This record gives sequence, C-alpha cells and structure tokens, in this order.
Amino acid sequence: MDSAPGPLVLFGAGNMGGAMAAGWLAGAPKDPPWIVDPKPSAQVAAWASAGRIVLNPAPQPAGILVIAVKPQMFDDVLPALRAWTGAQTLALSIMAGVSLARLTESLGTPRCLRVMPNTPGAIGKGVALMSPSPACTERDVATARALLSPLGHVEGPMDEATLQAATGLSGCGPAYVFLLAEVLAAAAEDLGVPAEMATRLAAQTVEGSAALMAASDAGPGELRRAVTSPRGVTEAALQVLMADGAMPSLFSSALQAALDRDAALSAGDEDKHGS
Repeated sequence: MDSAPGPLVLFGAGNMGGAMAAGWLAGAPKDPPWIVDPKPSAQVAAWASAGRIVLNPAPQPAGILVIAVKPQMFDDVLPALRAWTGAQTLALSIMAGVSLARLTESLGTPRCLRVMPNTPGAIGKGVALMSPSPACTERDVATARALLSPLGHVEGPMDEATLQAATGLSGCGPAYVFLLAEVLAAAAEDLGVPAEMATRLAAQTVEGSAALMAASDAGPGELRRAVTSPRGVTEAALQVLMADGAMPSLFSSALQAALDRDAALSAGDEDKHGS
C-alpha cells in the first residue's frame, strides 16, 4: 500500500526536526517539505523565505507525517496531529517512549514507524534507527529508508525492543561524544593548555579518530590497542579510564538510564525531564 497522495509534513522543527530538515534539503528534494512549527527558528524562517519549504500551511492529510516533538508534548499536540493524519498517512515518529501501539491508536492510522535519528544527520553523517508497525509494508519501509537516507546510515527495520535499547547508543550518542570533547579540553586546560587550543585539539582528535575508525577494517578495541604502547603515556591514561567504576561501568549505567527513561515515558510518566 503506497502512502496517500499528499505532502511530506514535518511537525516540529526543533533541534532534531531541524537537523532532519537540513538533511533533506541538502539532498535537493523535488517538492519542498512542509513544516509545522508555531515558533520557527531563524533557520526555518530563512528556508521559508527562500521558498525551500512551506511553513505552517493549513492542515490536510499528509502523505508522510514526521512527528518531531518532545514525547511529553504528544498529548497536547495530538488534536493538531490528527488534522494532518488520514487513514492512509504513513506516520514516522522520533518521540522516545511513545510506543507503536500508542501511535497507531492515537493517530488513527495503522501505518506507523518509530524512528530514532541523531543530530549529525544535519550534515549527512547521522544514524537513524527504524521500527515499523505490523501494518507497514515493504514499500512503507522502503519509503522511510529513502526519507532517512539523506541523513546518513539507516539501521533497520528492527523490533521495537531493539530500537529502545539502541536509542541510548546512537540516538543519545552525539551528546556523549560532545561531552568527551568538552571534558578532554577542560582537563587539558587545567594542565596549562590554552583554552582555545585545548578545544581545537579535542575536536580535531575526536573527528580524526572517528574518521580513522570508519575507514578501518579493525574494530575499536584493536585500534585502541594499536595506539597503546606498553608502559607508555597512553597506557597510563587508560589504566585510569578503564578502572573499576570508570568509563566502561559509567557507559553501561548511562545506557541503562536511557532505556529506563524510555520505559518510564512509555508507561505514561509525563514529568518534564528531557527525553
């Protein structure tokens, strides 16, 4: 079953929605996407002024509806979302903690996918996970894949439990990498490296290491060992980072915390913490 005739509609253009839109626009789409956002960013407003998107048009059933709002907002915006949803609309949700069952029941369309992209999609270097509802066809999955491909690597289809577990890795992962660069720079600054130099070196080191890993057939563990000389300075640092209770344990706890938060949102814990 194909998507119903109608526009590609992005509902919500905050950090993640805006990154997705930037990825689509970098691919020079044939038809401008429609964006619904009551308080558009300067970038979204500039796209609208340049005719690259259609901003806040009157609602009609979308062919594809991408829901990019915070999960805590879902109930509040549901009446507006229903105005954009027809029986044949293919709905993609990036909301953590909003299950496929809840999406299909709330929106009134059985063809829903949970999607978890990440912010590097804005430059075509992202990762997007996808989990379709049982009613989605192979064509629906292919449509979603084509929509997500300009953002970078697409992983899936996968079952919903796997998506929830992997969200703490790739969905939240850019924040971990930015934190790594941030704390590396701060630690170097504490040792006397000028602040601007420390930030620059941290960013370049993270970028270069990621590029090397992507280009190499070796796994990350093998690459780590290759730069760790016995009794050298790197080994001394890694003995601290890999000690009991240090980086391996912290990341295990962090990913579990992300999974627990997703489960709490799924269970209807509507407090105002971030997703």
